[in-house]
Amino acid sequence: MVKTILVIVSILITFSGLTAQTSPTASPANPLTYEAYGIVNYYGFNWKTDPQRRNRIDPERFAFEPKYQLNKNIAFEVDIEFEHGGTGASMEFDRFEEFGQYEQSVEKGGEVVLEKLAARITITPELNFLVGHFYLPIGFYSERYEPGYFFTTNVSETEAALLPLAWHENGIEVYGQTGDFRYQLQLINGLDASGFSSANWIKRGYQSRFDYANAENLALAANVQYKITRGFSIGASSYFGNSSGNRPKPDVTIPAHVFIGTLQTVLDAGAWHLRALAIYGTLQNSAAISLANSGLSNELGVKRTPVGSAALGAFAEIGFNVFSLLPSAPMALGDSIASQELLPFLRYDYYDTMFKTEGNVIDNPRWERKSITAGINYKFHPLVVLKLQFNHRIIGISRDNIENTFSTGIGFEL
Repeated sequence: MVKTILVIVSILITFSGLTAQTSPTASPANPLTYEAYGIVNYYGFNWKTDPQRRNRIDPERFAFEPKYQLNKNIAFEVDIEFEHGGTGASMEFDRFEEFGQYEQSVEKGGEVVLEKLAARITITPELNFLVGHFYLPIGFYSERYEPGYFFTTNVSETEAALLPLAWHENGIEVYGQTGDFRYQLQLINGLDASGFSSANWIKRGYQSRFDYANAENLALAANVQYKITRGFSIGASSYFGNSSGNRPKPDVTIPAHVFIGTLQTVLDAGAWHLRALAIYGTLQNSAAISLANSGLSNELGVKRTPVGSAALGAFAEIGFNVFSLLPSAPMALGDSIASQELLPFLRYDYYDTMFKTEGNVIDNPRWERKSITAGINYKFHPLVVLKLQFNHRIIGISRDNIENTFSTGIGFEL
C-alpha cells in the first residue's frame, strides 16, 4: 500500500511539473494532456446470507490517463489503473461458489493494471481507427466510468455481475459519427470459457490471469448511439465470439459462442437525470462447458461452477438536483449553489446469471437477484462528489435471503 501511494505521488509530481506545457485540449504547442480519477468507499454489511461478512474500506480505483498528440491525425493514449491499493495479489474467502475455500486473486502487472494502450487515428468525422489495447463499448461502464457519472458508490450491480468491468481487449476499432448518429465496430480477442461461473456468467472469462491473451478465437463488438435531443440519447451494443479455443489448454473442441446484447438510454433534462440499461446474453453448449470446467485444476484459480445458457439483467436509476430549486447563494465548500449539486437518487436492479440452463445443469435460484438502492450525492465541486446510500438486495432462495449494505465514499476527477 505504501509503495502504491509513493508511485501515485511520483506520477502526480512528475506531471504537475508539466502543467505549464499541458492543457485540457492538446495542440502542437501542448501535445501532452492527461486526466485522472479516484474512488474510495466504505461498506457496512448486514447479510442474512453471510452473517459473518466483515465491514470494509477500500481505495477501489485510481486511474491515470495520459494522452500524447503526435500530430493532427495520430494520438497515443494510455490508461493506467491502481485497483484496491494495487497490491498485485489478494486473498478472497468465497463460501458460496467454492464451498468455503480461500481463493487467491493475482492481478497481472503487479502494482498496476494497464487498461488502455492504443493509437488513435483520426481521418474524418465519419471514419476513424483505434489500434492496440482498448475498452469494449458494451453497456455503460466501459465509457462512463468516472465517479461523477453514476449515482451509486459503486457501479450498477447488473453490469458488475454480468460483464467484465472496464472490459478491455486487444484489437482494432473503426468508429465515427454522422449527424446525431455515432457507431463503433471492433475486432478483438475473445473470452476464455474456463473462467465462466454460476454467479457471474461470462464475467471471469475475461483473460487477465496470464501474461498474454490467447487469440485462437476472435470476437466482434459493436455499439451504436443516437442523440434524440440535447441530453437525451438511446443506444445498443452487442458482442459475439467463440470462447472454447481461448482456454488455457485445448481441452474443449466444441464451439462455445457467446452473444451479448444491450439496450440503454440516458436522459439529462435540467435537474432530472435518468439512466436505464437492459442486458441479455447466451452461451452455446453451456452444459458441456460446465462439465469441462468442473474438472479444471485448483491452481488455475477459476470457480469451476455450472454455467447458465442465458443471462438477463436490467437496471434503471433516477436522480434530482434539489439545489436547482434554491436561489443562488454562497456555500461553505463551493462558490455558489449554482456550481453544486445535491442529488437524491433511487435505483432498481434485476439480474439472473442462470436465467436459463441446459442439460444436467440445475437453475440455482440463488443467482436471481433483485436490488433497491436509495441514496444521495453531494457535488460541492464539479469534479468532486460525496456519496451515501443504502442497498436492499433479495436473493432468489426461500429463506435467509436478505442482503443489506450501507456504503459511503468520495470520488474525484482531474
